[in-house]
Amino acid sequence: MAALSPTFGRFTDQLFRRIPRADQRRWAEVYVQGLLTTPGKKTVRRMAAAVTDSDTAAQALHQFINASPWEWEPIQTEILRWVERQTRPQSWTIAPAVLPKRGGQSCGVHRRFIPQTGRTVNCQIGIGSFLSAGDDVLPVAWSMLLPDDWSDAERRRRARIPSDTTTPIDGVLDLLTGLPPRRSHRPMPVVADLVGYLDTCALIHGLVERAHDFVIAVPDNLLLQPGSHLAARQCAEGAPVRAAEFVDERTTGLAYLPRTTTRPGLQRTYRLFERREAGRGRPGGLWLTNMTNRPYDELLALVDGLATTTTTIGRLERDFGLRDFEGRSYPGWHHHMTLVSAAYTYDRLAASQQQDVRLRQVA
Repeated sequence: MAALSPTFGRFTDQLFRRIPRADQRRWAEVYVQGLLTTPGKKTVRRMAAAVTDSDTAAQALHQFINASPWEWEPIQTEILRWVERQTRPQSWTIAPAVLPKRGGQSCGVHRRFIPQTGRTVNCQIGIGSFLSAGDDVLPVAWSMLLPDDWSDAERRRRARIPSDTTTPIDGVLDLLTGLPPRRSHRPMPVVADLVGYLDTCALIHGLVERAHDFVIAVPDNLLLQPGSHLAARQCAEGAPVRAAEFVDERTTGLAYLPRTTTRPGLQRTYRLFERREAGRGRPGGLWLTNMTNRPYDELLALVDGLATTTTTIGRLERDFGLRDFEGRSYPGWHHHMTLVSAAYTYDRLAASQQQDVRLRQVA
């Protein structure tokens, strides 16, 4: 099993070196090992039984995840560094994970409409950042999308939500902190489809302010100011139009966000295009990018990378316990999601390394 590979100890030593206490580092390793090796549902009790013979392991693991005050951000940084060293990341992808829940006590749980399924469910929403590297899309960090009804002070206190928690948009943008160094003259672009989850204009503004290149899915009713190109001549000069009316069958188009929605200094030229003939899991719809000179095929390849991200989220849910967190607290949720990312990243990269070793031995 993956956790028994000789590389596992080196991996966990690096990831957990910033956790201050030795017993916490040991339980972090046990938790990741449990995520890797426990079949079926990844409850604390089942993982403890699968990995150790201790009668108190389940209680210790539960305490470690839900109550121990260790920071998860340094571990996310170590995951990012590990991925950057082992692969050649080409883009960031940002995607939502819908985590169904019973009751209303778990942090961030609420009823909401899910665009992908057309259903309303009781759930938590996690927004994940992933590094796309060829056929692999590897999770790095997570932000919980807290709805307005979680602004109540007493409810936040019970869930141990920090008082300095950022806005949903800033929470997503903060996932991109620690971007790997450039491997070429181009920075890695950000690709995201968060329509129905976050304000698209606010997301675009935030990415521009932080100097990210991006390809972002936009809703049909996003208002755009036509630029100087063929499609613009079909619209009244200076009149904002809906994105769905903006792109015709012959061309993509250059556009601006209307000045009424743009803060000073953020007026930029964007390119709007439609992803047609979507199939085999490839995203369709309308997309806006600030990379106006990139070839169209490159933009489509970036959009298609989201299909692989969706596949990764499915594997995280099915095989790595993404939906199996049993606690109710904000820190506990982030602890669990971070260690799920660590387990998945180790599984994918260790498998690749072992395959390379076997191929070299055969050669």
